[in-house]
Amino acid sequence: MKQFTLLLALSFSSIMMAQNTTLQQNTAQRILSGNINTKGVTVGGYGEITYNRPTGKNAELDIQRLVLLFGYKFDERTQFITEIEFEHVKEVYVEQAFLQYSLNDNVNLRAGLMLVPMGIVNEYHEPTTFNGVERPSMDGAIVPTTWREIGVGVSGKSDEASLRYQAYIFNGFQSTLSDGNGNISSGKIGGSKGLRGGRQKGAKSNFNNVNFAAKLDYYGLPGLRLGLSGYFGRTQSPVDVQNVDGADIGITMFGLDARYAKKRFSARGQFVHGTLSDTQAYNTVTGMDLGSALQGYYVEAAYNLLSLEKKQQLISFLRYEDYDTHASTAGNLTKNNQYDRQEWTLGLSYKIANGAVVKADYQFKNNAANMEIKQLNFGIGVWF
Repeated sequence: MKQFTLLLALSFSSIMMAQNTTLQQNTAQRILSGNINTKGVTVGGYGEITYNRPTGKNAELDIQRLVLLFGYKFDERTQFITEIEFEHVKEVYVEQAFLQYSLNDNVNLRAGLMLVPMGIVNEYHEPTTFNGVERPSMDGAIVPTTWREIGVGVSGKSDEASLRYQAYIFNGFQSTLSDGNGNISSGKIGGSKGLRGGRQKGAKSNFNNVNFAAKLDYYGLPGLRLGLSGYFGRTQSPVDVQNVDGADIGITMFGLDARYAKKRFSARGQFVHGTLSDTQAYNTVTGMDLGSALQGYYVEAAYNLLSLEKKQQLISFLRYEDYDTHASTAGNLTKNNQYDRQEWTLGLSYKIANGAVVKADYQFKNNAANMEIKQLNFGIGVWF
């Protein structure tokens, strides 16, 4: 209840103060809206290089990701978008690859590998769109960013109602693996990372259960954007074990988010709750420790220390996160207090040009088991 109250308070205060805003766009939205040629290719990219030093450990330098963006406009109605991502120099993924056909200015049909519309950062994760060297931790453990699957659906907007909408049918997380003889060999989800290990990412994805995802974004009040997300369905499992009790689980997930901007001040907040069914049977056959509920939230405030007349921005920010992959447990599974985590992050984002940022922050991480970590981070990010 305290998490929900905090988010409502943030949303209410934003409504009271809101004055002006420019609607934030992500990569796909920018390419789709900016490709004005009758036919042709649009090329872009984004990337991050990071330095992380937790207390008591050596520092780590990493080209965390380099993403190449391509869009092609076949005609005035038909476009294709894809992102090719190189992670840690050596890992290659396709982050998005979908075809869009526009019925009119407000209704678009989509099919392919797409981002699941849950929360803020899963859709808006380019390095210049969020504060902090690292993405919020709850987005990694609860949402989990970057969450994408293959599906089909519809997206669009209604300016009269000030609403942007998305609704998709997806395949979904994979929960179990088979030994090839009709037996479950292991589980892919559970513990501190929740559902994260089950992301199929469009790679030879199992598909035996249909999942539904939808989101509404309201932008009718100047300076404010509010989001409501939902995800419903079951996980996937190999065909020879899909009828085994515990092979898959049910998922119901809801998210609320708010973003606000007025002159040099900005704020954002997010709350996500996921209820998981059949976890007792799943844990029994896999030996995993998957909780029956996941929950997390964060609130963040930021202020540009430079005047509005300057092209550059020096943004100071403070973010608090609270997230738990064992918000509740089923059967005889004991709640693990190490999975109940809190974080403070404070730092600076220096936007030296439109699309280029230098970041620095310090984090205080702890959990309900009284384990503490402090971490210093530096990073550079680009998006073009």
